[in-house]
Amino acid sequence: MIKKLALFVLPLLLMASVAIGQDTAAEEGTKVEKNPIVQIQTNQGDIYLEVFLNETPIHAANFLSKVDAGSYDSLTFHRIVKGFVNQGGDPTGTGSGSMGSDRLADEKSPFPQARGTVAMARSGAGASNCQFYINIKDNSFLDKQKFSSFAKVLKGMDNVDKMNQLPSTNDKPNEPVIMTKLQRVEAVPE
Repeated sequence: MIKKLALFVLPLLLMASVAIGQDTAAEEGTKVEKNPIVQIQTNQGDIYLEVFLNETPIHAANFLSKVDAGSYDSLTFHRIVKGFVNQGGDPTGTGSGSMGSDRLADEKSPFPQARGTVAMARSGAGASNCQFYINIKDNSFLDKQKFSSFAKVLKGMDNVDKMNQLPSTNDKPNEPVIMTKLQRVEAVPE
């Protein structure tokens, strides 16, 4: 009798343990990957960004593709508006350049235009495909104009503020503020 019971119960226990293992694996497979971190090396100090790839995939993926391709390396923050924004990423350094003719579709961000957030610049329908800015202060009025925050400064806001105080003429820094290299990194240094 015990032998017959064991032959009946053992397969049930085996099936139950397999099912539990599959449920655990399924739960682990649904974990959301953490947002990438980008280091912006400048001649005014480093800035580290969390890029909201999960929350704003259009603008974040566009930015990351240009970072990965080295498209921003050696470009400048060509527009510094005191107490407002630092803007860069224009290959011509004039504010009217682009990296191709396409414009990014509007994208709703769950993050308001707050101090330290990063968004793509825009003039008219759709956002620039390369020019981005860092908010120096809370600029929530830009949310109503369809600007989309796709990243935020995790470290280096002191360097962003330092740039914003540099002497400038007509919002152009008198001395170039150069983004020497942008690259993905695993973590923000202590």
